[in-house]
Amino acid sequence: MPAAFSSPQNHPPYYAQTALRIVAIAYLVLWATLAIAPYDRADWLLENALVAALFLALWGMRRKFRFSNVSLILIIVFLALHAVGSHYTYSEVPYDQWWQAMTGHTLNSIFGWERNHYDRLVHFSYGLLLAYPIREFFLRVVEVRGFWAYFLPLDVTLSTSALYELIEWAAAEVFGGELGMQYLGTQGDIWDSHKDMALAALGALIAMLITAALNKKLRRDPAWEWSQAMRLK
Repeated sequence: MPAAFSSPQNHPPYYAQTALRIVAIAYLVLWATLAIAPYDRADWLLENALVAALFLALWGMRRKFRFSNVSLILIIVFLALHAVGSHYTYSEVPYDQWWQAMTGHTLNSIFGWERNHYDRLVHFSYGLLLAYPIREFFLRVVEVRGFWAYFLPLDVTLSTSALYELIEWAAAEVFGGELGMQYLGTQGDIWDSHKDMALAALGALIAMLITAALNKKLRRDPAWEWSQAMRLK
């Protein structure tokens, strides 16, 4: 297991810090590039409002709480996926054209899809990539252990996913018209919100099952060790 995952030290190894810096710089370059000429500037601003709020929250609590390098990398990877979606608008991300350019076939034709599924990928990634940081937060702040240390991240993922769907609905009602529909991104699917929440929950479940399996194999909980090291600091 890489030290970047397992080390509970207050000062992570140099290469772990370097990996985090590389990922962070790559994300900033990607974000800046995609911010130059987005498909729809108004939609891009709406999509990035929550990203700005997240950065402000992380910056505000940096002295009281610090995520591990693994959690920070997972958060950045999720934000990179979101940056692509906000540039094109989620329903217009040309993944089908990218796949066809590489393989000669469209991804939608292979799976029989009739809609753009990039938003589905990001909702699934929300659970898969952010459940671990959420668990780390609970271990540090609430000091949960055992079953609840794995269940609560799943519960929070599902509840925050539902909250986001309500925010989408409210934004669509407030802004209305084409902007509201682009932000909502249902693409005519009346069960879009339900499927998005289900995928987020599935991603979180997979993340927690993987985490539990790794902890069992290691016979220790690196996230708990990190939280305790930070508490002592």
